[in-house]
Amino acid sequence: MATDLTLPAPSRPDVARIQRRTVRLLVATQTIGGIGVTIGFSVGPLLVARMAGTAMAGLAQSAGVVGAALLAVPVTRIMTGHGRRPGLVTAYLVGAVGGVLVVLAAATGQVSLIFLAILLFGGGSAANLQARYTAVDLAEPARRGRQLSLVVWATTIGAVAAPNFAALADRTTSGWGLPPLAGPFAFSAAAFALAAVVLLVALRPDPLLTARRLAAAEATPVAAAPAGAPEPGAAPGAAAAGGGPTGTGRRGAGLRAAWRVVRERPAARLGIAAVAVGHLVMIAVMSMTPVRLGEYHDDTAVLRVVGIVLSLHIAGMYALSPVVGWLTDRVGRRPVILGGLALLLAACAVAGSAGHHTPGLTVGLVLLGLGWSGTMVAGSTLLSESVPTEVRTAVQGLSDLTMGLAGAGAGALSGFVMQAAGYPTLTLLAAIATVPLLALALRPAAPGRAPDEED
Repeated sequence: MATDLTLPAPSRPDVARIQRRTVRLLVATQTIGGIGVTIGFSVGPLLVARMAGTAMAGLAQSAGVVGAALLAVPVTRIMTGHGRRPGLVTAYLVGAVGGVLVVLAAATGQVSLIFLAILLFGGGSAANLQARYTAVDLAEPARRGRQLSLVVWATTIGAVAAPNFAALADRTTSGWGLPPLAGPFAFSAAAFALAAVVLLVALRPDPLLTARRLAAAEATPVAAAPAGAPEPGAAPGAAAAGGGPTGTGRRGAGLRAAWRVVRERPAARLGIAAVAVGHLVMIAVMSMTPVRLGEYHDDTAVLRVVGIVLSLHIAGMYALSPVVGWLTDRVGRRPVILGGLALLLAACAVAGSAGHHTPGLTVGLVLLGLGWSGTMVAGSTLLSESVPTEVRTAVQGLSDLTMGLAGAGAGALSGFVMQAAGYPTLTLLAAIATVPLLALALRPAAPGRAPDEED
């Protein structure tokens, strides 16, 4: 992009200052966006179950995940062409529109509209997920895991408290004439709109465009070097990561180019698989947990119990992510992915055997969140550093698309599995789904293959 290169590249001290400001801003907007996402997704299955039946509750969850996955494609194109700021703002605004339409669907009783609305509501989730990549655009290589995990952790502040706000939001909006369980989505829409405004005003300079100017400036003195040669002073793997004049974010780097790059790089394949499988298992088990709790709690207590259980689950997902990021940088990406897999398997075992014992089910959901954190943080870090700069944004979009579709499939099937065979069977199938990732993570490097950055 010519416009990326017309401005002078900032100095290294300026880059550090921009990175600190960007991370602080992302922490603030992740807090706001986390409130919106979590309120909606904790109440959505209950709302749809009452409007259309238990089997449809899983489809509602998957509609939100599909929305986040599909929106990752246009958001990635916007970011590739114009930077992180317009992409994140667009995603949050789409999520706000979805929240308003959920309220309208609940008020009018239109089941078909609520699925479309939840699909758009997934835009808020897409923005929260893409923000983690924004944190590593200007991060030092040795701190990528920690910078990414800090933004993931910021979601804790809003997300842990958000399910407990659902009951308050429901009581508040009932005085406005809204039907039960619709009010929380109005609060979510307001949170998404606020996050969009903050990013539109404050995310300047854009970290992705700044990173491209830096890459172009550092590549200029070595423009005559052979293709693929590393730049003087570049971090290990910089050549493989797409240094050089053409590595500054060309518009043509779409999903096909991203897929070709991922296929050629074992570390990238492991990163994208870790993110997708961890999300699949988490969505499959978590999406039916409110319905499971609804089986043995009455209407007066179910929202309170669901709020407590999901708050602890979300704390498992986000609260310890800085520790997960530190471990990712300290001991390596692959060991943390394997640790996340072990926690996911333990979660399925505990939740599946808990019966109608709410404390046991809560422990299982906390372990589920911790396992998701391990696969998400380590997998995202590994993926981001294992691909060329020119296709990195597209590869990140491909990862979120794959993750979303995997979670959507799990969410869509989870309601039918629970209705036909019960919650324990659902957790067993979720555990079995981790086997391919386990095999990939334990697979040794091929003899004679040049090691990639993770190796």
